[in-house]
Amino acid sequence: MERHHIFRARGLTKMYDMGEVRVEALRNVDFDLYEGELLVLLGASGSGKSTLLNILGGLDAPTEGTVWYRDRELDTTDEDALTDYRRHHVGFVFQFYNLIPSLTARENVALVTEISDDPMRPDEALDLVGLANRLDHFPAQLSGGEQQRVAIARAVAKRPQVLLCDEPTGALDLETGRIVLRALERVNTELKTAIAVITHNAAIAGMGDRIVRMSSGQIASDEPNPDRVPINNISW
Repeated sequence: MERHHIFRARGLTKMYDMGEVRVEALRNVDFDLYEGELLVLLGASGSGKSTLLNILGGLDAPTEGTVWYRDRELDTTDEDALTDYRRHHVGFVFQFYNLIPSLTARENVALVTEISDDPMRPDEALDLVGLANRLDHFPAQLSGGEQQRVAIARAVAKRPQVLLCDEPTGALDLETGRIVLRALERVNTELKTAIAVITHNAAIAGMGDRIVRMSSGQIASDEPNPDRVPINNISW
């Protein structure tokens, strides 16, 4: 069965000037993500995985190389088209939840649905991540794991083709982290959203359809994972 690309990246290099020193965050990276896939991108801090995610998400541009989102070449896209891409096609989940404290869970999600073409209802998105009973709670009334699930609901409510998650369990304990990972797995299974989870935590890798390991700005390995580990069996 033919797999269709969400992303194709070829020859990505990213250089940063840090004073008099040039830092090579990515070195000639080739990367693919396919429709409906749950991919885990594993690597230590500084391995280049967040830089890669930011380039895929249109938040940064490579120094060299090319990224395609489906058939669209992102690095030749003008700023208005990139804004449209980020707004409608890709969702982001970060380690810290970036919720607006003065808005309820429902209102935080509604910020996205009000500017989307074909959004889910905020209550529908929150139900998907198991928060149907927390719609009118403010972030200060929610645990860290609940806040992260609001952030996931906000990201998926616009029905993105792909969800990019940078250390989504990085600030959470094991049991809370499992709840968040189950929410991501449910989004992948029920909405068929392609998901890339970036983590330094090797224990999480087992949940992915494919595991890509990064080291020193390069892809060290890229392997399918035929025996996905149930999230209840993941521990760290």
